[in-house]
Amino acid sequence: MLIVGQHGEGYPTIQEAVHAVRDFDESPVVIFVHKGVYHEKLNIPSWKQFIHIVGEDRDSTIITNDDYSGKKGPQSEAYATFNTYNSYTVLVAGNDCVLENLTIQNTAGEKGQAVALHIDADRTHIRNCNILGWQDTFYLARAGSRNFIDQCFISGSTDFIFGAATAVFSKCTIESLKNSYITAPSNSQDHPYGFVFLDCDLRAKNEQVNQVYLGRPWRSNAKVLFYACNLGSHIAAKGWDPWNGDSMFPDKYKTAVFLEINCRGEGFQQLSQRVPWSKQIVNNKYKKPSLSLIFKDWEPAEI
Repeated sequence: MLIVGQHGEGYPTIQEAVHAVRDFDESPVVIFVHKGVYHEKLNIPSWKQFIHIVGEDRDSTIITNDDYSGKKGPQSEAYATFNTYNSYTVLVAGNDCVLENLTIQNTAGEKGQAVALHIDADRTHIRNCNILGWQDTFYLARAGSRNFIDQCFISGSTDFIFGAATAVFSKCTIESLKNSYITAPSNSQDHPYGFVFLDCDLRAKNEQVNQVYLGRPWRSNAKVLFYACNLGSHIAAKGWDPWNGDSMFPDKYKTAVFLEINCRGEGFQQLSQRVPWSKQIVNNKYKKPSLSLIFKDWEPAEI
């Protein structure tokens, strides 16, 4: 086990602890992070695998940054100006990584796209974490990759859960900060699952947030399923948005698979007004999809 702390114990930064992990090692390594606010742009590269970063306390072990698209970066070609894809606070590119008991936040606010957590890896497990931002909070990038997000709190405004990955959100709280869109999937036609929300609670930050769409298709073949979720009164009666006006990907909604099955709450009571190209089902014969069905040969390890 590697230790990170700000009071003389172990490594002073999480990044230094990650650098200390042996490259391409297939033996799991735990990095324990003491309470504190870590102002870092943390990168777990593809050659650092099987890393398990666990915080001492979810609300008091904080990784924070404030980069956003359009912000001037260091005087180098790579970061002359930040964009959506490198605005992250934490980037996970190494496979088989686990993040637990952490707050990961991008504090840029209403300045445009500003990613808190960017995952570009396979078999990633995020458990009991706060993932906080505004626009584009959580980027699940890689098509066909598998991600399990368990008992997390995720907040944002526009398209704040987005990308091409397959991701299961189990018993998570999803908080909208303004009237906008929660998800923006961009799945490949070859992968049957996109974002799957199981037993999640969708809520609004305050009463002014009262017209939020469950999602809109970033690309063709977008896929989102809400199963047995509580949809608050802030969910718009139409439910879903077609994302019109995209000249590169017109009529994306025609290939979208947007489902709500056995949900509840005030946001699930006006089903007659849902857009006709989405589908709502209330029938107990539709059982909760299993992780083995979605993830195939990967079963997230118990933590």
